[in-house]
Amino acid sequence: MDFEFRGEIWYWRGPAPYHFVTVPDPACAAIEAASRLVTYGWGMIPVRAAIRDTDWKTSLFPKDGAYLLPVKTAVRRAEDLALGDVVAVRMTVDT
Repeated sequence: MDFEFRGEIWYWRGPAPYHFVTVPDPACAAIEAASRLVTYGWGMIPVRAAIRDTDWKTSLFPKDGAYLLPVKTAVRRAEDLALGDVVAVRMTVDT
């Protein structure tokens, strides 16, 4: 399952602070429909993501009916990304 979308980088200050891009609703619906086939527990969905020239493996976090794409520090540094930047994301759900 391949997706392309744009989203804003935002910061969550929770017990494990991290930067995320929220996956848009249409993609979330498709991912949710396939989630039972691909999740490895707790609703986490393994993906390969890319922003500009940097790609990485991670897992989507389920949150309030949506999915959040974590954007690692190494990715943000490699692409000179900051909080609030709107980025184009390419993402493949690992099946």
